[in-house]
Amino acid sequence: MVGLLDTCDKLFETRDLYQVLGVDKTANSSQIKKAYHKVSLKTHPDRASEEDKELATQKFQCVSAVYSLLSDDSRRGLYDECGEVDDENDPLQQNKDWEEYWRILFPKVSLKDIEDFEKKYKGSEEEREDIKKAYIESKGDMNLILDSVMLASVEDEDRFREVIDSLIKAKEVKKFKAYTSEDSGAKKSRKRVADLEAKEAEAARKEMGLDGSDASLENMILARQKSRGQQAESFLDSLAAKYGAPEKGKKKKK
Repeated sequence: MVGLLDTCDKLFETRDLYQVLGVDKTANSSQIKKAYHKVSLKTHPDRASEEDKELATQKFQCVSAVYSLLSDDSRRGLYDECGEVDDENDPLQQNKDWEEYWRILFPKVSLKDIEDFEKKYKGSEEEREDIKKAYIESKGDMNLILDSVMLASVEDEDRFREVIDSLIKAKEVKKFKAYTSEDSGAKKSRKRVADLEAKEAEAARKEMGLDGSDASLENMILARQKSRGQQAESFLDSLAAKYGAPEKGKKKKK
């Protein structure tokens, strides 16, 4: 069987395990887990078309094997030291059900989890940092900011502007023309689009027969993805990272 590094090279054009997950070598265990979840969602076979499913399965198995190695302190240490992965420590050489491995790490999220997360997240330092990042990356485009920040809606715009104005005043970010000179009708336009999306979501909810229970959560999220793809993906990423199975304690050195 082809080894992990050769597989990474073939599928992701790199032999650097950290690059496969898109993290720095100094990333901590939480950052690595969050990165793995994000990449695994993009490569999960269930999200691929029939013609792409085989390649997606290979990539999914590969990134899962990468995470399996990097989440183990001992094997990660050996890889960091020599940059190689021997057969004994190669997760791809193991007969492992990677989809089951993924489900154990990232169990389904309940409606209560979402409600609890929203209460903790909104107004938190984490949200402030997400707003700051979205502002910088979008160069002040409020449409993109609202699409990028988790759980954001047009109702949050005034609150977001207070945060951004304070960041500008503190010189943590610079002024972007797209933010300071936005057309006066842009906010009304966002509200019209949001109202339309709400109607479409309600229609989809009725069509799918959703009743607001945990059992219907997955379909509700799928309906949301149709209208707010980028935000929904970011939303799910963070929820899974927050409510995934707890990581095992670090192994003691022999």
